[in-house]
Amino acid sequence: MGRIVKPGKVVLVLNGRNAGRKAVIIKSQEEGTGERPYGHALVIGISRYPKKVTKSMGKKKQNKRSKIKPFVKVYNCNHLQPTRYQLDLSVDKELFNKNS
Repeated sequence: MGRIVKPGKVVLVLNGRNAGRKAVIIKSQEEGTGERPYGHALVIGISRYPKKVTKSMGKKKQNKRSKIKPFVKVYNCNHLQPTRYQLDLSVDKELFNKNS
């Protein structure tokens, strides 16, 4: 069976503070490591989505409602639900070393 949790795959977070949020896998470790003996993945997602903006709102309120809040976290692969969507990422491998 092939790898389902590949870099660039869009997933849904199932557990924790960001449950129900969409995220993208940056780096996956399906066999685990010494520190984390289970399959895990580094994901980046949106914690707080932008709110609806209308013309009648002032510029200050529009700017405040347009902000997003991202999250970067390592999740157990069992807590991620992969979707059918895939992103084409051009990620520099040196940014995500073994310590990340």
